[in-house]
Amino acid sequence: MIIGTALLELPLKQSIRSEFTSLRPGSPFPQVEHECVVGVLLRCVLLGLEEELQLTRQSQEFSQVRIDYHGALLALQEHGTRMVCTGKMHTDRICRFDYLCYCTEAEEFVFFHSNASVMLPNLGPRRFQPALLDLSSVEDHNTQYFNFLELPAAALKFMPKPVFVPDVTLILNRFNPDNLMHIFHDDLLPIYYTMQQYSDLDDEARLVFMEGWGEGAHFDLYRLLSSKQPLLKEQLKTFGKLMCFTKSYVGLSKMTTWYQYGFVQPQGPKANILISGNEIRQFASFLMERLNVTQEEGDDYIVVFKRTTNRLILNEAELLLSLAQEFQMRTVTVSLEEQSFDSIIQIISGATMLVSMHGAQMISSMFLPRGAAVVELFPYAINPEQYTPYKTLASLPGMDLQYVAWRNTMEENTVTYPDRHWDQGGIVHLEKEEQERILASKEVPRHLCCRNPEWLFRIYQDTTVDIASFLDILRETLKKPNLKKAKVASTVHPGRVREPKCQTSVQATNEAKLSVSWQIPWNLKYLKVKEVKYEVWIQEQGENTYMPYILPHQNYTFSENIKPFTTYLVWVRCIFNKNLLGPFADVLICKT
Repeated sequence: MIIGTALLELPLKQSIRSEFTSLRPGSPFPQVEHECVVGVLLRCVLLGLEEELQLTRQSQEFSQVRIDYHGALLALQEHGTRMVCTGKMHTDRICRFDYLCYCTEAEEFVFFHSNASVMLPNLGPRRFQPALLDLSSVEDHNTQYFNFLELPAAALKFMPKPVFVPDVTLILNRFNPDNLMHIFHDDLLPIYYTMQQYSDLDDEARLVFMEGWGEGAHFDLYRLLSSKQPLLKEQLKTFGKLMCFTKSYVGLSKMTTWYQYGFVQPQGPKANILISGNEIRQFASFLMERLNVTQEEGDDYIVVFKRTTNRLILNEAELLLSLAQEFQMRTVTVSLEEQSFDSIIQIISGATMLVSMHGAQMISSMFLPRGAAVVELFPYAINPEQYTPYKTLASLPGMDLQYVAWRNTMEENTVTYPDRHWDQGGIVHLEKEEQERILASKEVPRHLCCRNPEWLFRIYQDTTVDIASFLDILRETLKKPNLKKAKVASTVHPGRVREPKCQTSVQATNEAKLSVSWQIPWNLKYLKVKEVKYEVWIQEQGENTYMPYILPHQNYTFSENIKPFTTYLVWVRCIFNKNLLGPFADVLICKT
């Protein structure tokens, strides 16, 4: 390879020169012996060159990025590994490494120490309590922990020569690449926004998946995030025994996740959701652009997701007809088994309503236009309030979707499969008494993930949808006019109120007044806001309770519960449209 040869030309000359420095005129060796030694040394140098050239070629296989193999090896030997992390705990930590290595035989990452190494944070043994960081966006799951072994850089002399990965890499675990909900929620969204956090994780960065799964059915979706082919853990073995990533980021941001799967407590929305529909819609637009998908235009229509193997809608044709008649719209079906994902996204992106049985395919609702409706169907004995990943998604501020859940309450409208394998809802492997209890149960109790037999038995039922109750709940819940003409709701928060002041007066020994005034927030003069209110808190100094007031104006005089010769603390803030809260201004200290 010409690139490799050119890079190694200078080290070759230097190596030969250094090997020959001991063979000066006046050497005691006879001329013949001298020539033999020179020949041996030259062969050794050429063998070393050949090995180095081969390793350069192997490194070059990863990328068109030029790699100075000799320079990279010297950097690793002299400077070792360097690590700087963000985040205080393993659950929110992402680390950047220079020259992090991976031993494919031991299946361990390696940190090489030299006098120039950096390790921040330097946790000592706390690095194992329980780990340095989570490799996936699923928080604190013991199969997703990341750590490394430590060696002195001098140990490189006794190890296989490293192969260098010259690309900037993002090293992570996919959580479950066979399931669309997990692919989007746990992988694609977190990867996309982690790459947004670091400027060198650009379109030329390479993703490295270390969980050990194969590509999976939807690997093409991961390819959309970078122009470089992602690397799987198994592929690393084909390149060499010691892989060294010249620059890498390890771990994923969890800011984009909204749901926890029930590993510690029953599943449900995360306690502290940090993402809004705005960021999800930006990601959806990015993906549609990469897929070369444009939003469907034209008449209104309803999409029904069709499942072909389990959790079937047994009267699908009747359901389609009833929707068409009720809403006077055409209805279309889509199926993951029968259509490409990009063609499904194109259809959903223009739909007025998406109807589907509960399942991973419903993550595609993030591609619906604003104002559209998401209708989720649940089999018999499944309580919709206990399984809400798609309700939570639809309800995020800025998604602007309507959500409806319908539940089959008629046992005669369900078909169960007790004889199937346990992971498809079968229960024949259970004790007879437990089988009878499950069959008699009217609702699956709340449970932890992931192998609860009653949950599996019920979620894999097929359902005949009761059309009357289905249409009733749609009529009660949906706003029919202009379903997809919704305007983007403002999410701009008010700033602080300006120039807050207080004045007091004593009317009598047991009567006083407290007047508070302020100017509007600076950003309000540039905004069109439907409703502007102000919240005032008044607290007597030394007391634990306060009196809250919601006021429409910028000044108010309080007399009720205001005592003479007393110090009050007063806070004021602005509120837009009932729920967009601004910050409190500095506390006022008011003495009557």
